[in-house]
Amino acid sequence: MDTNLARGTAATDGTSSPLGTAAAHSKQRTAALALAALGVVYGDIGTSPLYTMKEIFTGSGGVPVTPENIIGAVSVIFWMLMFIVTLKYVMLVLKADNRGEGGIMALLALASTTVADRPKLRHRLLLLGTFGACLFYGDSVLTPAISVLSAVEGLEIVTPAFKPWVLPISAVILIGLFLVQRVGTAVVGRWFGPVMVIWFLLLAAVGVFHIAQAPQILQALDPRVALQFLIARGWGLFLAMGAVVLALTGAEALYADMGHFGKNAIRIAWMGMVLPCLALNYMGQGALLLTNPAAASNPFYLMFPAAVLLPAVAVATLATIIASQAVISGAYSLTQQAIQLGYLPRMHIVHTSAHEKGQIYVPSVNWFLLVAVLAAVFGFGSSTAMASAYGIAVTATMLITTVLTYFVVRHAWGYPAWVSVASTLIFVVVDALLVASCSIKIVEGGWFPLALAALFLLIMTTWKHGRELLSAALRADQPELASFATALAHDPHVTRVARTAVYLSSEPGVVPNALLHNMKHNLVIHERNIIVNAVFHEEPWIGFARRVEVKPLAPSFWQVTLNFGFMNQPNLPKALELCGTHGLEIDAMSTSFFLSRETVVPTKGSEMALWRENLFEAMSRNAGQAVDYFRIPHNAVIELGSRVRI
Repeated sequence: MDTNLARGTAATDGTSSPLGTAAAHSKQRTAALALAALGVVYGDIGTSPLYTMKEIFTGSGGVPVTPENIIGAVSVIFWMLMFIVTLKYVMLVLKADNRGEGGIMALLALASTTVADRPKLRHRLLLLGTFGACLFYGDSVLTPAISVLSAVEGLEIVTPAFKPWVLPISAVILIGLFLVQRVGTAVVGRWFGPVMVIWFLLLAAVGVFHIAQAPQILQALDPRVALQFLIARGWGLFLAMGAVVLALTGAEALYADMGHFGKNAIRIAWMGMVLPCLALNYMGQGALLLTNPAAASNPFYLMFPAAVLLPAVAVATLATIIASQAVISGAYSLTQQAIQLGYLPRMHIVHTSAHEKGQIYVPSVNWFLLVAVLAAVFGFGSSTAMASAYGIAVTATMLITTVLTYFVVRHAWGYPAWVSVASTLIFVVVDALLVASCSIKIVEGGWFPLALAALFLLIMTTWKHGRELLSAALRADQPELASFATALAHDPHVTRVARTAVYLSSEPGVVPNALLHNMKHNLVIHERNIIVNAVFHEEPWIGFARRVEVKPLAPSFWQVTLNFGFMNQPNLPKALELCGTHGLEIDAMSTSFFLSRETVVPTKGSEMALWRENLFEAMSRNAGQAVDYFRIPHNAVIELGSRVRI
């Protein structure tokens, strides 16, 4: 989605002008983006009222249901929303955009670039940021599970007879959600924003109703009440904060989806609707508990009169489906970015929209998430049990984001060290407190997202290091490209055949294996030979003006470098069309593409443990085809293989 909004100013005499029209159009577009952001960006944090207050008083929080504690807990939630979400993410982190893109992979690329001259520090940042990205996969499993499960649990309030059906109904909804991913969200996505508007207005309306019954809950607006509540907890502070953090889940989505909607739309949606509605609902739940402490068993659904409880469950279920869709789509986007930055092998990626390039579907990730989500639903059995696992992935990602943001503030923005440290340290302390609060629940379920993150970290680091070893092995065994091309071009004994040959090479400056094998087996070269290197940079978008670099090597030989950002969709034939502007015309109808496919042979005693080499070999063997990844026509491809020891 294009987020480069038009800008203009109104005419000074009050009459309309082209600039005024542009300004009006810009405002309308920002409003439309803000509406869409309600469905995609705020689905996760917008459904947190379903379970947060319940967990504070009857779940892992262990807070007694007294008037002082009720007002204090609501006050802590409100001020954490103000401090973490509003101040940290909306005001600060949204400024740290990587050429308009956000999310931890974009932030990682930006932060690591600022310390490119310090390789050890850069390596540590890359490892830290990669772990933060891996934690997102844990969030992608737990968000659909806890959101849908907590919504369907509202049926138990309608009648206890529904209790045995909560898990099966939740499983059916989740299976249906993952099954429809293949068709994309273009059709139903347009309804996300309006449905979430209804949801947030419902949160606000029911909150205002109960606040009117117990207006003393408004004392929660005093930050001293929050501080008194935290001090009174003693060592129980960690238990209470481990439950309070559930109100913050989804804050990372504000930053991750910045590239789709723009920071202005995200800020408007948060300040104009999401924050006020969430605050009113949490205060409404607190007011309900002041008048009926027994409602702590499920304060959200007990806010509704019995006559409207079923419609409330229905709207809540729709809202949680939307929240789940947003995080699932985020997992697809993160996977695509990781592939293009070299942290994951190529996978089959389906583009589900001809108009929106960000709408993709990754089948292997989809089915993995489905299995993991169902395992979480049936393994934990309830939203209360799952809440113990939920916070650790979210808070750890928040802490990593804060650390990476420091390097942007200090090195990219150029602020003095004392300003950068001071502005970051406060957030680090709060984030560290939240991580520590959630860490005490590792045994109760917090191990689950950490185990998923560790698994993905192992996969990503193994692939990254394995590719480095493979590249080194290829460079060692292959001759230098320029001298080889010169010798071959002037060799009168070499047979030349018509057509253009394009050799896709992963290593610049050396002869592709496919060219060597073509010479060895076919004993010919083509009239025109183009060696192509696709380079993915640590920036999100690279336009057509920088896409192609053409370098003549020798008569009938050219080196072409194709530059892509980690958000660009690599399309080799279309990119090669741009070579014409550099004096190299390529006729697609008379072009053959030669690809190398290396079979990795694990070897004892190398730089990587043998079991990791075997893992890398398995990933390499099952990686997606370069033909599909680069959109090369299948009927124009010749693939030649070789065995490489690493």
